[in-house]
Amino acid sequence: MNERLVFDSDSKLDELIAFRHELHRLPETGFDVSTTASRLGDRLAAAGLTVTTNVGGTGLVATLKRGHSSRTIGLRADMDALPITEKNAFKHRSTVDSKFHGCGHDGHSTMLLGAALCLAARGGFDGQIQFVFQPDEENGRGAQAMIDDGLFERFPMDAIFGLHNLPGMPVGRFATQVGPFTAFEERFEIEIQGKGGHSSTPEKTIDPMIAGAEIVLALQNIVARSVSPRVHGVVSVTEFIADGARNIIPSSVVIRGDARGYIDEVSAIIKRRMHEIVTGIAAAYGAHSTLRYVREFESVVNTKVGVDAVANAVNQVDGANINIDYGRVGFSEDFAQFLRHRPGCFVLMGNGVDGAYSTPLHNPHYDFNDAALSYGVEFWCQLVLQRLSK
Repeated sequence: MNERLVFDSDSKLDELIAFRHELHRLPETGFDVSTTASRLGDRLAAAGLTVTTNVGGTGLVATLKRGHSSRTIGLRADMDALPITEKNAFKHRSTVDSKFHGCGHDGHSTMLLGAALCLAARGGFDGQIQFVFQPDEENGRGAQAMIDDGLFERFPMDAIFGLHNLPGMPVGRFATQVGPFTAFEERFEIEIQGKGGHSSTPEKTIDPMIAGAEIVLALQNIVARSVSPRVHGVVSVTEFIADGARNIIPSSVVIRGDARGYIDEVSAIIKRRMHEIVTGIAAAYGAHSTLRYVREFESVVNTKVGVDAVANAVNQVDGANINIDYGRVGFSEDFAQFLRHRPGCFVLMGNGVDGAYSTPLHNPHYDFNDAALSYGVEFWCQLVLQRLSK
C-alpha cells in the first residue's frame, strides 16, 4: 500500500505527527489518562465514530461500522506514559515533571487514531471495528479493568490485535510468532525477621543480613538447576532493604524482585523452589520468613490464525516485511489479558536503528519515531480490509 492510498496529502500525515507530539508534551500515567482519552475521543467523534468513555476507569472504545456483516475486529493501543523525567531536548519533549512517554504509547495511540480516521473516511470494509484505547498498561492493570467492565460483552469482537514499537529494529520491519511471545512476570517479596543489635555483639543477634544474602545467591540456582534448558526462565533480585545502620545489625530485611518465563510449568517450579529456599535458609539461621508471590503479567500467546492475518496485512504494506518466527521476548505486556478471552496476535514493529529511536524503551533519551507512523496506520488499515473484506 502506498502512503498516498492512506493519506490524502502530506498534511494529513503532518497532522498525525503534530498530534503525537502533543501527546508527548503532555504525558499522563496509570489510570490518570482522562485528558489523553478526551483528545482522542474528540477527534474520533468528529470523524463519525461512536465513542464510549470511562471503560474500565479511563479507557475509551470507538466503534466504526460499515455494511451489514456481523463480523467484528478489535484493535488496541495503550495510552499511558511512565513516571520518568525525560532527558531529551527537542521541542516536543515532556512539559510535565517526572512523566514521560518513554515506551512509545503516544505513537501507538496516534497510529490507531490515524487508522480510525482513514477507515472512517474511505470505508472499503464490511463489518464492525472496535478501536480500544487502554489505560495503565505499564502497571499491568488496564486491560483487566476494561475486561471487568464488560469490554467484550459491550463491544463484540471476534478477535483482537495489538502492536508495540521496538527500538533497534528498522522502521518498516514487523516481528511476531505463534504461541507464547512475551514473558509472564511474577513479583516476589521476601521478608526475613531476625533479632537486631549492636554490631560489636553479633552473637547476641539473629542477623537477617546473612540469611538474606545467602537467599539472594541461592535464588540464582533455581533456573540453573531446577528448570530444564529446553524452556526459559529467569529470577532477578532487584531490591535488598534493611533497617540497620553503620553500627546496628538490623532486625529485618526485605528482598524484592521478579521472575519471568513463558509456561505455567516454569512458574510452578520457581514458586515452589523459592519457598523451599527461603524457609530453609531462614530456619537454618533461626530467623522467620515470609514470602509473597504474585502474578503481575500473563504471557502473550498468539494464535496461528492471528499471526497469519498479521503477516498477510504487513505483506500489503509497501516497504514493510515481517518475521513470523522472531522468537520469544523477555518483557511483559498486559495485552495478554485480552488474548485470554479472544484469539488474536500481538506484533512488534521497528522504531529505527539510530539515535533516540534505537535507545531502549524506558530510557530517558528514548523517542517514538515519527517515520514509523505511516507504517502502523497502513498496517492497521490492511488488517481490517482483509479481516472484514467486502
